[in-house]
Amino acid sequence: MEIELPDIFEPFDRMASIDLLGKTVEVPDNNTILRCFQYLAMESVSESDLCWNSDCMNCQVWIQNGEKEKTLIACRAKVEDGMRILRVSDDIDLSSME
Repeated sequence: MEIELPDIFEPFDRMASIDLLGKTVEVPDNNTILRCFQYLAMESVSESDLCWNSDCMNCQVWIQNGEKEKTLIACRAKVEDGMRILRVSDDIDLSSME
């Protein structure tokens, strides 16, 4: 069964499995982390106070990078299969995540 998604998403051939705050979720590959958050919580992320072009820096996430944490800007960084997102900015509202 093919999922019909809005045109805001980049084309993708498969879903990527990531660890988001300790929970394994499936998100569209070939998309930014922020778009993947929007896929998981469309309404709340769409209504968040974010610029979507890295000017505001409100979409920071912290990922596992070996033994350390690495900060990324979610609107600019692509999701990767197996990614572990440890923390997200308070400006990203994932409360409606399915």
